[in-house]
Amino acid sequence: MFGLGVPELILILVIALVIFGPSKLPEIGESIGKGIKEFKKAAEDIEEDTDNSN
Repeated sequence: MFGLGVPELILILVIALVIFGPSKLPEIGESIGKGIKEFKKAAEDIEEDTDNSN
């Protein structure tokens, strides 16, 4: 995944904990998850549209 291993992901999580605090992390995670979900849906819709136009 993007060339990141487990140690890098742990480091990113620790930095996020320090910057945002533990109370904000669930909200941030939820927002990121929703954004990724919407992006994937939009990409699928575009792919469907290009398949249907051929």
